[in-house]
Amino acid sequence: MTLTPYYDDGTVQLYHGDMREVLPALSVKADLICTDPPYQETALAWDRWPDGWPALAADVTSSMWCFGSMRMFLDRRHDFDGWKLSQDIVWEKQSGSGFAADRFKRVHEMATHWYRGDWKSVHHDTPRVKVFDPSDRYERQSVTAGLDHTGKIGPHNHVRDGSRLTRSVIKIRNMHGRALHPTEKPLGILDPLIRYACPPGGLVVDVFAGSGSTLDAARQAGRRAIGIEASEAYCETTARRLSALTLPAA
Repeated sequence: MTLTPYYDDGTVQLYHGDMREVLPALSVKADLICTDPPYQETALAWDRWPDGWPALAADVTSSMWCFGSMRMFLDRRHDFDGWKLSQDIVWEKQSGSGFAADRFKRVHEMATHWYRGDWKSVHHDTPRVKVFDPSDRYERQSVTAGLDHTGKIGPHNHVRDGSRLTRSVIKIRNMHGRALHPTEKPLGILDPLIRYACPPGGLVVDVFAGSGSTLDAARQAGRRAIGIEASEAYCETTARRLSALTLPAA
């Protein structure tokens, strides 16, 4: 299968087609897959889970961020056989996306980090943020004994240099009113995931590229990126988006 990029600026490439056909044909090795698959939780025609895609992703990379809901991950847990769960983060939005009126209002989505092989060989750049809240400025050096079920609290958790570990709940406004795709993720939630799991200059692959937000975030973070999108209409949207961010040659 010979593939021609739908878009290519030398840093980012976009391919039109079903990822189950395109990804194996690309024969690439990526530092990270960062993707937002269809959850299959609505009646929309495009919201259909492509069976077997996590196994195809495993042929390309040993590290993957995957967005989803708890329901999706439980329903599709066997699709992730062979992957090991590293961690999960919660993206807190300013408004919810759920339609149920008899449950807690859902204002979050999850992103799970999966890996294969030895954890030490998987790139992970420990995420730290500057501390601006005075209540966060505390020392826990005296709490070194730890608890039996969590182990010892090491110095990497202490606030020593005006920074602390980035917390697993990240509050970022969603794309309501500005989205180019119904499930578009803001750059603010994608950037820390990419910087954590892909080294500078490394390759990020998004197998459900949508409107190209992951490709945009990867390029702005100094990473290369490849996207695959089944909808030609969204390929065109992505191409326009990325072209608008590319400066013409001098």
